[in-house]
Amino acid sequence: MRETMHQDQLFIGIDSGTQGTKVVVLSRDQGQIISSANAPHQIIETPQGGREQHPEWWTAACEQAITAALQTAAVDSTKIKAIAVSGQQHGLVPLDAQGRVIRPAKLWCDTETAPQCRTLTERVGGEEAVVNAIGNHIAAEFTASKVAWLKAQGGRWGRP
Repeated sequence: MRETMHQDQLFIGIDSGTQGTKVVVLSRDQGQIISSANAPHQIIETPQGGREQHPEWWTAACEQAITAALQTAAVDSTKIKAIAVSGQQHGLVPLDAQGRVIRPAKLWCDTETAPQCRTLTERVGGEEAVVNAIGNHIAAEFTASKVAWLKAQGGRWGRP
């Protein structure tokens, strides 16, 4: 009977959040995280409640955190079997017809779109009508008001 050599399996978890990207490497055999790293994200803030980030910051932070997590002696990258990714929700990343980002993403915590929330709510018939129709309020944290805000900007797409 031939003995087979068992090799540990490693799994990478990536979380791209508002404040940064975190990466962990989990060992199946050890049942624990054997390496981790993170890279921060900047936030563009405006006095009107704008909270935005350039999407390329996310990919750069992801590359940085993955590289750092894989550089520890405990990690043999040939044993990585899967990668899981989670990220921010309710952000708006506007693209042009070619799929290129045209401006910074408006984040879930952006409240600059509160006037658009009020306008959308009024158009539907008020708070009660909105809740009856969708089961929730139209909140600045959600995407509908961000789309309306972007449309209202006309050709002024950029931010610093």
